[in-house]
Amino acid sequence: MNDIQIRDPFVLPLPEANEYLLFGSTDPNIWSGPATGFDCYRSTDLLHWEGPVPAFRPPPGFWSHEQFWAPEVHRYQGRFFMFATFSAPGHFRGTQILSADRPEGPYTPWSDGPVTPLNWQCLDGTLHVDADGAPWMVFCHEWKQVHDGTVMAQRLSPDLRQAEGTPVLLFSGSEAPWSRPLQVPSTAELDFPAYVTDGPYLHRLSSGSLIMLWSSFGDHGYAMGIARSESGTVLGPWRQEDRPLWGTDGGHGMIARTFNGQLFLTLHQPNNSPHERASFHHLKELEDTVVLAPPTTGISNSGTAPGRQAR
Repeated sequence: MNDIQIRDPFVLPLPEANEYLLFGSTDPNIWSGPATGFDCYRSTDLLHWEGPVPAFRPPPGFWSHEQFWAPEVHRYQGRFFMFATFSAPGHFRGTQILSADRPEGPYTPWSDGPVTPLNWQCLDGTLHVDADGAPWMVFCHEWKQVHDGTVMAQRLSPDLRQAEGTPVLLFSGSEAPWSRPLQVPSTAELDFPAYVTDGPYLHRLSSGSLIMLWSSFGDHGYAMGIARSESGTVLGPWRQEDRPLWGTDGGHGMIARTFNGQLFLTLHQPNNSPHERASFHHLKELEDTVVLAPPTTGISNSGTAPGRQAR
């Protein structure tokens, strides 16, 4: 992993191929300049990786040419769908849905532009399918527009082509006891504090409880916390945990299982370019949350990677 610069890592396990695919923000400079696309990498053990494999390259006439961020790939109704964030001058940042018939791509546009509101600054859409089989997108309304960034839920059409209805507010960034206002030059003249919301990812525990990872800034830089749905549904209400799951210079993570059923977390750390890398950590599943498991040595053929104790 030391050789792979990547932010916002997302792992898609493929049991039928006995391999994992790793996606993420893979352009050398995701902040400015022309964007290339998204790459993916293959592994059988979450330690040794092959690639890159081009997963998405913008087709001629594609509306965005910069800031390609946070691709997630979900298997849904027999196809593979990539939710990714794009931006362009004269357009608000938003999440568009791409699709492919193979997990590594190539992905092509599926929705007609972003499925986030066109007059909102949005990012980091993720797919959630509820107990009735209805698809939702959970995404962030960005602090650059609303200052206290929010996490929103949006119904999608069954074919994932478009949004249905209006977005629903789930929570604001300032609601978490661990989150802190963003301290950068662009916020110095604001009349009120700015709170970041990044990278929501929903996970259903074995108990049936529904939790959400999401990232912001804490006492020690970029961090990632957990919110719990008190109703067990995407609409919550969502209760924030007091302390972050990951508290020091890392975040935008997701949860997956190895092929022998062990839960693991991946996130990027540190949070500064070009040094960001994906890291993998054991998780222990509790009744209504997860915690970082004690450190272990080595890595198994099933893809269990070492973690570190946070609590």
